[in-house]
Amino acid sequence: MEYNREYTPEFITELKTNEIFVFGSNIRGMHGGGAARIANKKFGAEWGVGEGLTGQCYALPTMEGGVDYIAGKVQNFLVCAKTHPELKFYVTKIACGIAGFTVAEIGPLFSDAIMLENVILPKEFVEVIEK
Repeated sequence: MEYNREYTPEFITELKTNEIFVFGSNIRGMHGGGAARIANKKFGAEWGVGEGLTGQCYALPTMEGGVDYIAGKVQNFLVCAKTHPELKFYVTKIACGIAGFTVAEIGPLFSDAIMLENVILPKEFVEVIEK
């Protein structure tokens, strides 16, 4: 299947009611920096919620383990996205900032998202997936 929709903008400054900001978090929900800080300050991600829907966001833990750990958390996210087709999920370049992973490591974890019309991915992730 081919990815045939928009990409996540580099900077998200506002969301419509049915849109969700997907960001990399730590499992303790300490949203102190990077996209997590934006999620907390701008889109209502609750302090102390490190995974799942919170405010107008989805917290995806990326700080506690390696790629295999993150892969499991991405699968949890995809279950949520499938369960909520009425929501549009904008995935940021999770784990590619403070967590220190590369797009080549993280992008492929979202290959199953290609078939989900309500999951919007960063262009860099799609480029790695479609290689």
